[in-house]
Amino acid sequence: MNRRTKTAVLGAALLLTAGAAGSATAGDDTDKRREAAALTGTAKLYRVAGDDITFTFDAHLAAKDNDDPMKASGTFEWSHYSLDGEGGWAKAKVDCLVTGGKVAVVSGVVTDTDLDGVEGVRVGITVHDTGGIDRLGYSWAASEDLGTKDLPKCVSSAPFERVKKGTGDFRVVPWQPGF
Repeated sequence: MNRRTKTAVLGAALLLTAGAAGSATAGDDTDKRREAAALTGTAKLYRVAGDDITFTFDAHLAAKDNDDPMKASGTFEWSHYSLDGEGGWAKAKVDCLVTGGKVAVVSGVVTDTDLDGVEGVRVGITVHDTGGIDRLGYSWAASEDLGTKDLPKCVSSAPFERVKKGTGDFRVVPWQPGF
């Protein structure tokens, strides 16, 4: 085989190998598309009285469920204790997640808690990931009751609370609905 033929054969082999690798990589990228929406992170709220109030989120909407935010999964939890140690905690299973830009609204049903009468109620929380001092709001802001079984999914209040400086690491992945 002359040099020119060897070079052509080697070049064709390299192109076939690169093409096959490129196809495998493209398939892998499709399978690993970014999730449709997410809210993750932990922060403490700022309170003049010194209460210890912490919110933690691990909420996700898979790419395959992009058109249905009520297929979101994950959990969120919070605790609120005054300086004298009074208070409680709760954990909820996510049932809806909608995000837009750096704002997320997540709702869920309380599955575990040490608070009387709260298990089984739906609550909603709004987070604004400012990149600085984040903000947070919750569905029970204008009510004496923590939640209700009748609260619709993905309902909360404006993010009126400030996160304590240096504690917020919320991350919102913006949703891009297909309509």
